Amino acid sequence: MTETIITGQHADWFNKTIRPARVHIRDGRISAIHYLPQTAQNTQLPYILPGFVDAHVHIESSMLVPASFARLAVVHGTVATVSDPHEIANVCGLEGVEFMIQNGRSVPFRFYFGAPSCVPATVFETAGATLDAPSVQKLLERPEIKYLSEMMNFPGALQGNLEVLAKIQSARNLGKPVDGHAPGLRGTDARKYAELGISTDHECFTLAEALEKLDYGMKILIREGSAARNFEALASLVDSHPEMVMFCSDDKHPDSLVAGHINQLCARAVARGSDPFHVIRVACVNPVLHYNLDLGLVREGDDASLILVNNLREFKVLETWIGGQLVARHGESLIMPREVPMAIPNHFECNMLENTDFLFPAGTDLRYEWPVIEAADGQLITGKGQGQPILQSSPDGFLVNQRSAATAPLAAWCADPTQDLLKIVVVNRYRKAPVAKGFIRNFGLKQGALASSVAHDSHNIVCVGVDDESMCRAVNGVIRHRGGISCVKDNLDMVLPLPVAGLMSQEDGYKVAELYTLIDQAAKDAGSTLQAPFMTLSFMALLVIPHLKISDLGLFDGDRFELLS
Repeated sequence: MTETIITGQHADWFNKTIRPARVHIRDGRISAIHYLPQTAQNTQLPYILPGFVDAHVHIESSMLVPASFARLAVVHGTVATVSDPHEIANVCGLEGVEFMIQNGRSVPFRFYFGAPSCVPATVFETAGATLDAPSVQKLLERPEIKYLSEMMNFPGALQGNLEVLAKIQSARNLGKPVDGHAPGLRGTDARKYAELGISTDHECFTLAEALEKLDYGMKILIREGSAARNFEALASLVDSHPEMVMFCSDDKHPDSLVAGHINQLCARAVARGSDPFHVIRVACVNPVLHYNLDLGLVREGDDASLILVNNLREFKVLETWIGGQLVARHGESLIMPREVPMAIPNHFECNMLENTDFLFPAGTDLRYEWPVIEAADGQLITGKGQGQPILQSSPDGFLVNQRSAATAPLAAWCADPTQDLLKIVVVNRYRKAPVAKGFIRNFGLKQGALASSVAHDSHNIVCVGVDDESMCRAVNGVIRHRGGISCVKDNLDMVLPLPVAGLMSQEDGYKVAELYTLIDQAAKDAGSTLQAPFMTLSFMALLVIPHLKISDLGLFDGDRFELLS
């Protein structure tokens, strides 16, 4: 029987001690921990910690299948994720969830999936599938399904919707946690939401909101993803409530995942003065305890999933071990994804579009101030503004820019980049339907268009652009590949294909990250001022985050939770 010995300074969170030790591994488990003398040489050894756990992430948002995600994540010491597969479930239903589970099993990484609670997320959009309460119950009964994924329909929960309550009760009956999603919910409503059995929230934008929800018994997940970044607002909770906090990314694009993961938050927390033992508890221990994961915490008899880091300030990962197997060393991933013999799920039924599909109907009266979505860099929440678009029309059919109070059959209300007023559309990808249209600010484009079939949560095609021709080209680029992200500017048409459910690529993660970096830069070259323009674009159709969004059915008021006429 082969034995592996790892030597380092054991950062024992349970006893809050750091002692040089040899960790003995047999058959994937820690058979013994032998402590060494505190010599000068021994105290220079790297630190042995439990592996990092991303406590809430949608793997699909990395644009990588689970196996490719794991290949990148282990380099940064991540050994496990608490993963909500509701993105692919909203496209492909149970078939999509099964694909994620089976693909994740093809590599030595711990993917802990939840049962999606909101498929579709709302009734105000068109999704590709439905998971009702009996379907969710069957998923929850599977031992590999660890929890009920984020209950985004908090209005339904508060209003006593029977379908929503049945899903929550199924999880509670099986002793599995229920994840929450309640941005901005405060006071009596927040208390009522927690009392339904909701155990976490990752949507707090302010410290005051987080402290209130902590008082109601909810654990707070500090999120730092590619679009939503709440670490700075909530980082003080690491020391004030270390037993009630976890780290998560929620949504992380491939270029961000190449750069770092939970390890970055650990370094930032210590740099701002947090106790390293609190940081270890938040990053490594709390998710294991809260979700009852079969993941070791570097104790005798535990599963041998652990990491070696250079120190407890930088958290530079030297080695990553999962189940006794070395999966990363000195920045190099040792995971080589293999092809899983499974059908590639997708649901893409729309045809190529024409420029005229992006016009407002003849006679649309936009002479007055029009509701405008106001995107916010680094946040999922949007503002609700007003603006007046430009009317392009002429009797002979030539389009000219002019402000006009008139409407005509050839009228084309369009974007005005000079006031950062761009057109935004959502195209139904599941069936032929009229294109939903609106206006948006703060993308900053000066030319061209961006489009994506990653558009939470129903994943229709969302597009922002300066002119209809560019928008049509961008959308058709996505349709041509049955999913992807695209950028059009001048004579350049760039597409990153995402053939797996229109959300993910099966290509090597590093290659996808390289291609994503190129198209991200093209978007910025076209004028976008956002840190992650495609990630921000993907959330403009996320109706469960206030204040103003757009679905394939039209503009949506997130405060009144209804479509605008």
